[in-house]
Amino acid sequence: MKHGNHNDAHSAGKPHGKSGHAGDGVDRHLHNPIADKLIPLEPLDLSKVKSIDDLVRAMSKTAFTGRQLGEAADVLETMARDEECFVVMTLSGAMTVAKQGLIVTELIDRGIVNAVVSTGALMAHGLVEATGRAHFRANPEVSDEELYEQGYNRVYDTLEPEQNLDDVEEVMSAVLEGWDHNEVMCSYKLNHAIGAYLAKHTPDRGILKSAHEMGVPVFVPAFSDSEMGLDTALNNRLRESTGRHRIRFDPFEDLEHFAATLLRQKKLGIFTIGGGVPRNWSQQFGPFCELRHRRLGENVPLKRYHYGLRICPEPVYWGGLSGSPYSEAVSWGKFVPPAEGGKFGEVFVDATVGLPLIVAAVLERLGKKWNKAGKTRAAAARK
Repeated sequence: MKHGNHNDAHSAGKPHGKSGHAGDGVDRHLHNPIADKLIPLEPLDLSKVKSIDDLVRAMSKTAFTGRQLGEAADVLETMARDEECFVVMTLSGAMTVAKQGLIVTELIDRGIVNAVVSTGALMAHGLVEATGRAHFRANPEVSDEELYEQGYNRVYDTLEPEQNLDDVEEVMSAVLEGWDHNEVMCSYKLNHAIGAYLAKHTPDRGILKSAHEMGVPVFVPAFSDSEMGLDTALNNRLRESTGRHRIRFDPFEDLEHFAATLLRQKKLGIFTIGGGVPRNWSQQFGPFCELRHRRLGENVPLKRYHYGLRICPEPVYWGGLSGSPYSEAVSWGKFVPPAEGGKFGEVFVDATVGLPLIVAAVLERLGKKWNKAGKTRAAAARK
């Protein structure tokens, strides 16, 4: 009787067959996914994969990071094909030490990347490669103390011989000694001069050489935090000790030139590897324009990035910029919201895996002779 009374009391006043608890499934109306226009996933059939692009397209129809990677390739292709889109590539991490420099070089030569914002270390290590030097695998059995004594600088599983950096200093010295002290230096001007030196003296391909040939500015916002910055500081000390004028360095010339360049564009895209200063410095363009408009009354348009693609495995929950999603940047006025036409791709994977696959797939789609900027010396020379 108690059990029967309990059931009667529990169901009293409620329609027959109805649940008193939300979400227990009794009242569910099962939808038809086809009628709801959901996109079905597809098995990744390797027997149908004949190229890198085939693989990446197939991955876009799967799940998790594979889908992210496939969708990211679509974003990069869209940026590349959009003739009105000016693409900024931001670089952090040891990408040139990890031998990814020629991928960036190819993007510059094809006219897909129109400006580069990087760490100074990445550019300095890229100079090593561009001048014919090599990086080497690290032997895990050799301690870091031994590596120091032997003159090897370790970057995770890779070695940068100290001699490489001394050789790079010779390039820097040649450029810096030729610098007119009346000309205020900033990073994009110095990188242009280094690129000109490489174009004249080295046969190998490299980021700064191609950037010079293609008219692509290369910015290093945290310039003093690099071997290039230290070389410049040492050159100034040498100049001072020999009674010459020091080189004046003004980072705000970089900021103003970057902003003026982007303000001339109809559409903006950003392709980010990692995060850090290069990503933030590039993304703050939108707020900079807004503050000039709102606080100073300047008649400047409120421009934001229309496209965004980033490759970075850092999680969001640490709160750092490297892991923050583009949706967060929308709140800062840095990106056009998706509802207004913004298109973004975010891949949580090591860039040494994601970058080659994405770029290779997109280059296959575009074709071997495709060049957004038309024929150039750099591109035509390799045909």
